[in-house]
Amino acid sequence: MAEIATRLANPDDLDALRAIYRRASLSNEGDRANLLDSPETLHWAGDDLAAGGTRVATDPTGRVLGFATVVPIEGGLELEDLFVDPDAMRQGVATRLILDLVAAAAGEGVAWIEVTANDHAAEFYASAGFVRVGEEQTLFGPAPRLRREVARTTA
Repeated sequence: MAEIATRLANPDDLDALRAIYRRASLSNEGDRANLLDSPETLHWAGDDLAAGGTRVATDPTGRVLGFATVVPIEGGLELEDLFVDPDAMRQGVATRLILDLVAAAAGEGVAWIEVTANDHAAEFYASAGFVRVGEEQTLFGPAPRLRREVARTTA
């Protein structure tokens, strides 16, 4: 993929983010049946958009390719969302978003980022520096809990 930029999401991005969320969620055959049986899970509310916790990746034309949302939790950050438009998957978009989140977290002195991932996403997270630290129960069953340590920057 050509140049991927990142920026803070804004309210004008909401429709694009909702479309990416739905398309990306349904793109995985292993999740599709469960999601279609629970249609409420296919709507991304965007609650953290105004709080500044969502970042988007864009192509050189400004088209949104994917997004990630983090929220503070005790001791670190929770990666709540990481979704890439299926047409842009496997082109470095998710990796670029993770690197952006890690850099921002380091600048803020955050020690780690954690995520509860689907089994099929665990390999990606491992390639992005996350390690398994446990297991969480989700709506669709147990899922790995992963952590990425963040190297803090000193001022």
